[in-house]
Amino acid sequence: MRISLASDHAGYQFKAKLAAELRSQGHEVKDFGTDSESSCDYPDFGIPAARSVVEGAADRAILCCNNGIGMSMLANRIPGVRGALVYSSSTAERTRQHHDSNVLCLGAQEFGDETLLEWVSTWLGTAYEAGRHARRVGKFEALERE
Repeated sequence: MRISLASDHAGYQFKAKLAAELRSQGHEVKDFGTDSESSCDYPDFGIPAARSVVEGAADRAILCCNNGIGMSMLANRIPGVRGALVYSSSTAERTRQHHDSNVLCLGAQEFGDETLLEWVSTWLGTAYEAGRHARRVGKFEALERE
């Protein structure tokens, strides 16, 4: 799978660990930055990573910041992005099953690395169950056409 990554300074350490883990699993990883723990603005990195999914350059994106909220808010302003801020394995699973999320947002300083890696694995390994969910997803996607 082609996966885009982005973080701010607060998510940098986890993003580096995540990139190595994803590559070891055979995923193609595109890292949009940041490349250090120096203070920076998360939109500078999150926006191009999220856009890469909509543009077809990546299958999914994972965005990391302090608590995941900022990245989630910016991701969902990009038409075609279905960004999800998760806080458990079950929310990681459900956002794929029920919402067909294509961007995962994580709070890198809210949870431990191993927990976050577990959620990423769940999210990447869970399929969308269209059925009744497609109707619901279609309703919020229609908002982009208004």
